[in-house]
Amino acid sequence: MHTLLDILTLSADYLKKKEIESPRRQAEELLAAVLGMGRMDLYLDHDRPLEEDELQKSRAWLKRRGEGEPLAYIVGSLDFLECRLRVNRDVLIPRPETEILADKIIQLLSHKTTEGQILWDLCCGSGCLGIAIKKKIPLLKVSLVDICPKALAIAKQNASSNEVDVECFLGDLLTPLAGKKADYLVCNPPYVTAEEYLLLDREVRDHEPKTALVGGKTGLEYYKRLSEMLPNYLNRGAFVWFEIGDGQGERLLEIFKAPIWSSKKVEKDWSGRERFFSLEFE
Repeated sequence: MHTLLDILTLSADYLKKKEIESPRRQAEELLAAVLGMGRMDLYLDHDRPLEEDELQKSRAWLKRRGEGEPLAYIVGSLDFLECRLRVNRDVLIPRPETEILADKIIQLLSHKTTEGQILWDLCCGSGCLGIAIKKKIPLLKVSLVDICPKALAIAKQNASSNEVDVECFLGDLLTPLAGKKADYLVCNPPYVTAEEYLLLDREVRDHEPKTALVGGKTGLEYYKRLSEMLPNYLNRGAFVWFEIGDGQGERLLEIFKAPIWSSKKVEKDWSGRERFFSLEFE
């Protein structure tokens, strides 16, 4: 009978041969999810034998990981700030950089009077940004918007499982919000160019939704559209935040050069890459 430590060692060796990054950590995450345990608990209970059904499940998941399927899709969920989010191939896997953006917004809004104010999360995907913000700033009225029905269904499930009350709208960018205005807007749109897409890591390119990644020939198409649409949808003094691609900061400053934007800022992530762009509406 194989013990936890046996399976963990064999799994890490298998993933290493498949050239999966951080094979030991990945093996720990997979086995912990199979058994419903914490990673460190694997070592505390290292001599425990696996039941046959546990062994079969761990082998099936290991095979999928060895073929390059992202861990989050195999497990079916991940942690994002203080939320547990369901994910599948209909939505992008939320990145640590997006957690940084959510935390920046939460820190700013925690010092404001937000009761009755409105925040929209466009291109919401799993709903990670809007849900995490609503959970921390409950007085905000939050709406999630996505053009993909399957993605919006996931966002609705995530809002329910995290016990936050949000509205969900199906449609392209601001179109389903006609006649409404917001005080805050956050958007992580597709911003990868068609050329860059071909160079993405295979785990992203082969498994995550292309429509949520590729923004067009230049990668700036969604920002340009929003620069034209936003003034009719924002209250005075509104704040806007975007996630952007590295190297896009200067072009975003040009796209949003109109004097109606009283402030504009490009910020970097922990690795020193341009990642966030913020605006204040005059």
